[in-house]
Order: sequence, then C-alpha cells, then structure tokens
Amino acid sequence: MQNMIWLVIGFTGQALFSARFLIQWWASERQKRSVIPVAFWFFSLAGGMTLLSYAIYRQDPVFIVGQAGGLFIYSRNLYFIYLNRNKPDRAAAP
Repeated sequence: MQNMIWLVIGFTGQALFSARFLIQWWASERQKRSVIPVAFWFFSLAGGMTLLSYAIYRQDPVFIVGQAGGLFIYSRNLYFIYLNRNKPDRAAAP
C-alpha cells in the first residue's frame, strides 16, 4: 500500500512537471511569440518538490541532486518576478 501511495506521488509530480510545458506552449501560441508565464515557474516548483519527495523516498541520489538543483532555479525565478512585479519592463522600452 505504501509503495502504491509513493507511485501516485511520483506520477503526480511528473504530471505537474510536464504540465508546465503545455502551459508555456499554450501561452506562446496565444501571443505568437515565445513567452514563459509565471504559472510555468509555479508548476516547475510544485512538480520539482513532489518529484524530490519521491526521489528521497526512492533513495536515488542522482534524482535527488537533479531535482534539488532545479528547485533553487525555480524559486529564484519566482523571487525575481516578485521583486520586479511593479517595475517597467526594460525590453518594452524604446
């Protein structure tokens, strides 16, 4: 039973992690240019945390290091988004 619960956790994490690409693709298609919506980073963080939990349960050091490193990047991107949320976009300036 416990193994089944962890399989569900693992597949849930993978689904969240994979959904971020669908979100990014959909947003880019709508705007006809490459964009990365904030939801991409939240799904990355949620999927990464869930997959890290699964990797720790499985005691897989390669998977653990890979997911832990990604969590730092996703969190840092969300921090920058939060930090700059009220500042004008430099790319949009002439």
